[in-house]
Amino acid sequence: MKVISRIEPDEYQTVLRRPPGSHSDIQEKVSEIISRVDRDGDEGLRALCLEIDKQVPEAFEIPRRQLLQAASDVDDHLKAALQQAADNIRTFHKAQIPADVTTETMPGIRCTIKYTPIERVGIYVPGGTAPLLSTVMMTAIPASLAGCREVIACTPPGSPPELLYTFSLFDIRVFSVGGAQAIAAMALGTESIPRADKIFGPGNAWVTEAKMQMAGRGTAIDMPAGPSEVMVIADKTAQPAFVAADLLSQAEHGPDSQVILVADSMEFIRQCMRETHQQMALLPRKETAAKALQHGLAICVRNVGEAIGISNFYGPEHLILAVKDPAKAAERISNAGSVFLGNHTPETAGDYASGTNHTLPTGGATKAWSGITTASFMKSITIQEISRDGLMQLAPTLLQLARAEQLEAHANAVLQRIQQDKQQHPTTSMP
Repeated sequence: MKVISRIEPDEYQTVLRRPPGSHSDIQEKVSEIISRVDRDGDEGLRALCLEIDKQVPEAFEIPRRQLLQAASDVDDHLKAALQQAADNIRTFHKAQIPADVTTETMPGIRCTIKYTPIERVGIYVPGGTAPLLSTVMMTAIPASLAGCREVIACTPPGSPPELLYTFSLFDIRVFSVGGAQAIAAMALGTESIPRADKIFGPGNAWVTEAKMQMAGRGTAIDMPAGPSEVMVIADKTAQPAFVAADLLSQAEHGPDSQVILVADSMEFIRQCMRETHQQMALLPRKETAAKALQHGLAICVRNVGEAIGISNFYGPEHLILAVKDPAKAAERISNAGSVFLGNHTPETAGDYASGTNHTLPTGGATKAWSGITTASFMKSITIQEISRDGLMQLAPTLLQLARAEQLEAHANAVLQRIQQDKQQHPTTSMP
């Protein structure tokens, strides 16, 4: 990791710049993949599976019985862990269900906002070297609580039994398709895969690029999401071994993961660096972690307040506050996906089982976007009801604004009602 002894606010833009996202060649290839799925449907998907994954499933949809059969190949301890995680995630997300609200903005005018589920949602679940069982729970549980009528999921071919078993815990249709072509299939629909109204879930650069391109074509997505990120703010109360472990837990996600340490002591940074190298040597994914650390940063600051300023500028996906009074420090955080307080709250807990959602915005998108909540799987509808007296009171305001915008038909929609009311109630004064 690159170590920086001091950083001034006018240097934030340069020093904290993230590596560039998708290259133009990925953008072009993803665009071609989307076009082929759009044009050829299932036939295009089969061809892409053969070219990219070197295998084509007999049928894209994985039968429900195959998901259920996977239970026999899964360790009972893992089943118990999945149940505990699911219970915690469900408890936290159930508390988030938004309530309908009705209010009278002025006499005779009642306004309501009600929440309804999105009909069909699509979930992308990464497979390969790190099949994300947790992503199934982080998306399927809030979708169920929101009341979505149908949930479909795509995951790369060759899913391990642990992932199939996790799918079996929920009412989901699962399709064996991965990569950008899976996003295209869920966004556009094919003969086998129904079109989703909104797409959720993390993925590599190809999946992320496909989501962004489909968003540009009108498909709703959960958020902009790229390589995983963690920032740790540490003071003298932090434990170097804990901080090193947290940095590595994010670095092992992929070579493009972002890890940043901000501490108020250069000696502490040196201790963390030693711990990081010692712990990394023991990791199965040490080569991946090492590549991520090559573009990581360790920044020495004067105090925790300065560190918080750096964090709010950067807007990390995950932020760990390993400081003396983490709750007080958290009050000053304005840009972050999820915050972890104190020495005994590893980022791992949020990834799996504390109850919060691990699907979070990255790349600085935390300045405007939020992580997945139950409300992400819902949409709001507003309703208004105006009585005769309410309209008569509001009419002057409506007419003034409509005419100020030179939209006379808007004004006429009010005047028609006033004129009829004048005929029925001659004593009513005209606005």
